[in-house]
Amino acid sequence: MSKNELKNMLPDLKAQYNWLKDVNSQSLQSSIDNLDNAFQKFFRKEAEYPAFKSKDNPVQSFQIPQHYVVDLGKGTVKLPKVKEPIKVKFHRRFDGETRTATVSRTPTGKYFISILVEDGREIPEKVSSGPSIGIDVGISHFAILSTGEKIENPRHLKKSMAKLKAEQRALSRKKKESGNRKKQKLVVAKLHEKITNQRNDFQHKLSNRLVNENQVIVLEDMSIKGMVRNHCLAQAISDVAWGNFIMKLKYKAEWCGKIIQQIGRFVPSSKLCSICGYKNADLTLKDRSWECPSCHTKHDRDINAAINILNIALNNTAAGTAV
Repeated sequence: MSKNELKNMLPDLKAQYNWLKDVNSQSLQSSIDNLDNAFQKFFRKEAEYPAFKSKDNPVQSFQIPQHYVVDLGKGTVKLPKVKEPIKVKFHRRFDGETRTATVSRTPTGKYFISILVEDGREIPEKVSSGPSIGIDVGISHFAILSTGEKIENPRHLKKSMAKLKAEQRALSRKKKESGNRKKQKLVVAKLHEKITNQRNDFQHKLSNRLVNENQVIVLEDMSIKGMVRNHCLAQAISDVAWGNFIMKLKYKAEWCGKIIQQIGRFVPSSKLCSICGYKNADLTLKDRSWECPSCHTKHDRDINAAINILNIALNNTAAGTAV
């Protein structure tokens, strides 16, 4: 069924289910648009089959395309079908034409509104001249830079794991559908939210710094989905959240006119000597340092990989080939 056919069914559904009349009609249509978009991505093999969104899911959201009013002076937002304006703490001011607003609720019961604004500003052109840096991400260290700097992995989940296990055990002992279970469920949700906030804060600060200091940032393309299949490393890889960090780097670089490049995932960046290019085929994962038999340069495995990542990208760019 097409999205237009589904939208044409809404009047009959409203007659059948009275609670649908309490909802803004454009929000209902937006949910159908989102469903259609999810299926289109699935058919193009850009995403997995859309998952059913239960009303009991602790994470909920809906979109409002128009007919909402934002009052920055009074600090309120008036939503359709809601009688009184809602007080809002704006974390930033904005100028421009408001577009779609998205209202979301977190598992801890907090509500957020994200407003898309057309401010008329052009995205700056990307310039390749300027400082360049290569980044090799890891688990023992979150990121290793081609400058030789190693950034420690904060391990937010691991540090909170003992407390998280205790609270989850307490939750499992509570009687289902009881008030105490709901209270304990909120305690666990708040702890998960704290870990997520810590992780995002760290990644935002680091990504801001890297984008501000460099014009070209080079990373290695990784199959994170395949790596988490290793049950020994799955939790550590999920905690470090490389995918979220790379996403932050990409959109911030886009805003600032910076360049993000990724080299192929099968390039042996750790095994190549960054000085002479010798390939150490015998290098294993447990070898954290090695000496090049050709030029006798002593390498730190991770720093050498970061330098190679940068050099490979620069050489490919100079040769006019795909990175």
